[in-house]
Amino acid sequence: MAKWGNCEFKELKRFQERLEKMSKANLQKFCKEVSRELAARLLSKVIRRTPVGDYSHTITVIAKRDGKKHKKGEKYTKRVNPSGKLGGTLRRGWTAKTQEEAESGTGKTVSKDKISSWVDALPIKHIGNAYQIDVTNIVSYASYVENGHRTRGHNGWVEGKFMLTISEKEINTMLPKFIEQKLAEFINEVFK
Repeated sequence: MAKWGNCEFKELKRFQERLEKMSKANLQKFCKEVSRELAARLLSKVIRRTPVGDYSHTITVIAKRDGKKHKKGEKYTKRVNPSGKLGGTLRRGWTAKTQEEAESGTGKTVSKDKISSWVDALPIKHIGNAYQIDVTNIVSYASYVENGHRTRGHNGWVEGKFMLTISEKEINTMLPKFIEQKLAEFINEVFK
């Protein structure tokens, strides 16, 4: 009669326990964390890419006395800002609560390390199988800078900067590799 031999099922039992642990793991929490990190990366990219207004202009000046850079009577150019306006409203608009906050400068542009904490405050929508975080700019003219617009006299066109569109494309190209890496970390954590 044939002899079948010995078989140990300890490893198979341990694998079954790990699979049960994985099924109990909070996949919804994992998806929300990944969504928040992606939103933070998107926000970081779009803020860097958002243009800042420059309200200064170049004037020609005659030096009144000798200085380090110019001799008395010499003509030179310099940039001045007679209006006193500062740019950055559109950039601050990504993290400001109101347009007035962005305009006044109190909605400071969030530094790279604070972006993730700012994104944590944003609501996550769970729609079907997708998780959605809305990253918006509250400044009224943001869409015109993004997509382009006609000039005041309607006789020309100002090209858009596409700061959000380009940033979204960059995120989408790195998305599969990023999710694969995060999923591997999640599985390794569960199977410890």
